[in-house]
Amino acid sequence: MTEHASGCSEALLRLIRYCEDGFLIVLLAAMIGLAVTQIVLRNLFDSGLSWADPLLRLLVLWVGLAGAMVATRQDRHIAIDVLTRYLSLRWQLAAQVIVDLFAALVSAIVAYHAGRLAIMDKEAGAIAFAAVPVWICELIIPLAFGVIALRYLVFAITHARQLLTDEPRSDVEH
Repeated sequence: MTEHASGCSEALLRLIRYCEDGFLIVLLAAMIGLAVTQIVLRNLFDSGLSWADPLLRLLVLWVGLAGAMVATRQDRHIAIDVLTRYLSLRWQLAAQVIVDLFAALVSAIVAYHAGRLAIMDKEAGAIAFAAVPVWICELIIPLAFGVIALRYLVFAITHARQLLTDEPRSDVEH
């Protein structure tokens, strides 16, 4: 890869990282702000926003899945490595390729079916709350799992390349 292409890909990855982090921050700030507003309205004014509670539940889903995308970007998902700690580096890499491919496959299947669900709900015209269509609420699911699937595919390719080299690096462990 040329220096220019490498620089462009680094810049693109940095932009994506900033967008993801910004999206997560905005979601979390909106969730906190709305929750505080509801508390103040209920305790001080004996009222509240009728649509706030369903929106807060939805924001929890969105924050959770956006957080999962960020965790995947940093390769910080929960891992059970009972057996891999006893394997050589080469076998650890081989196991990691299999795990990465499996995670990518499962995430891609979830993304596909969540996308189909969102399309069906759009066609049905279902409303979640306050005239907000259900399909808009569901968009985070195919988006997040699609991103996660792509990242695990990239991890699998990276680990497979390391496996095929003569000397695997010791920094592969998660």
